[in-house]
Amino acid sequence: MERRVAALMVAVLATLLAVFAPAVSASSAGSPWTPGHATFYGGSDGSGTMGGACGYGNLYSTGYGIKTAALSTALFNDGGSCGQCFKIVCDYKKDPKWCLRGASVTITATNFCPPNYALPNSNGGWCNPPLKHFDMAQPAWEKIAIYKGGIVPVLFKRVPCIKKGGVRFTINGRSYFELVLISNVGGTGSISAVSIKGSNGSWQAMSRNWGANWQSNSYLNGQSLSFRVTTTDGKIRVFPDIVPSNWQFGQTFTSSVQF
Repeated sequence: MERRVAALMVAVLATLLAVFAPAVSASSAGSPWTPGHATFYGGSDGSGTMGGACGYGNLYSTGYGIKTAALSTALFNDGGSCGQCFKIVCDYKKDPKWCLRGASVTITATNFCPPNYALPNSNGGWCNPPLKHFDMAQPAWEKIAIYKGGIVPVLFKRVPCIKKGGVRFTINGRSYFELVLISNVGGTGSISAVSIKGSNGSWQAMSRNWGANWQSNSYLNGQSLSFRVTTTDGKIRVFPDIVPSNWQFGQTFTSSVQF
């Protein structure tokens, strides 16, 4: 009888601990969460986050909004992480003063937070290697933490990107130098390889120029353009003749295809 009562008490205690646990813990067995830190920038309306090292420009028109972040060197991967989505929670167990308990936000990587080697990692050099740091758009940061906190410990993990509409292609550059911004990418969000084909030619590999911009050094004026895009999880989508032959530099073309 006493053993049954003791077992029942243990079960009740375990249930209560699970219900009232203050936050996600990175030390939990099998946990997919990774510890890091977060600060914020860009103002209360997020206007200061437009542009950025991924090259997305106006984050509203390219489908990213203001739930975005600049990644430290350890996360940015020389632009290879552009477009990736992360779910972030403030680590309430480590900082109950400034963290909002139980809150989370999903952001998209749109910028780079450069290192500042003149400052120590623990005091101002938040984005120095090997730190895993998110400099978040202020509206996104305030979803998980109190403004006056300034910097907070966080837990984060990669999550699929959910996008409205299809993948977009913006053609910049000049003749013999097509610079193509590929945006609004769902799924893993980030791209590992791109090929381009003019209607008069064959597939040609493009190279990453910077951020989410891919370049071709061929003369493709007056041809319809097709793209073959591979995301970092190995998925491939082909966008046949997504750009018509009368295209002009500076135009954006939206597909109906998504990852």
